[in-house]
Amino acid sequence: MTRQLTLALCLTLALPALARQSDTQDKSFDVRSSIGDLHVGKDADAQKAGLPLYPGARPKHEEDADPLNFAILTESLGLKLVVAKYESDDAPAKVIAFYRDKLRKYGKVIECHSQKHGGDVEVHGDDKDSKGSRELTCDNNSGPVTELKVGTEDNQHVVAVEPGDKGKGSAFDIVYLYNREKQGDI
Repeated sequence: MTRQLTLALCLTLALPALARQSDTQDKSFDVRSSIGDLHVGKDADAQKAGLPLYPGARPKHEEDADPLNFAILTESLGLKLVVAKYESDDAPAKVIAFYRDKLRKYGKVIECHSQKHGGDVEVHGDDKDSKGSRELTCDNNSGPVTELKVGTEDNQHVVAVEPGDKGKGSAFDIVYLYNREKQGDI
């Protein structure tokens, strides 16, 4: 419960500040204090998510495609979320093959299908029956978006790929999510 209240407070403080920022890519909001650190910025990219950028890919430019790099670190919790959106002239199958290979360094890669990007990325808090992070699974495994996932619910890399606008090329999201409840570094 304390974890959720702390996170809610930090989000409440950070998001309005981020909304006031201009559209400049390098703007960020950082708070460092004795109780914890907070970073919110548009400085997310494939590298910050722990993956290389697909050759020839370019950032996706549309209103809802801003990259996000969010991190909060306190003694009791840590959360890092990196979301970057890209597009490529190559077919989705080529992008999927590239990232399937690159994700293997993090463990067993599973392939899921969903109706939209990010359909299955979840973090379960206060699950008293859980003794550690659970393996990722596929929920509602149908739809046009292919999601490659690796890791656990508390430390996951996801690449979601779908056909591009008007059926040309591909659009893809790269997501890294890390969640912990003990002292440590993000």
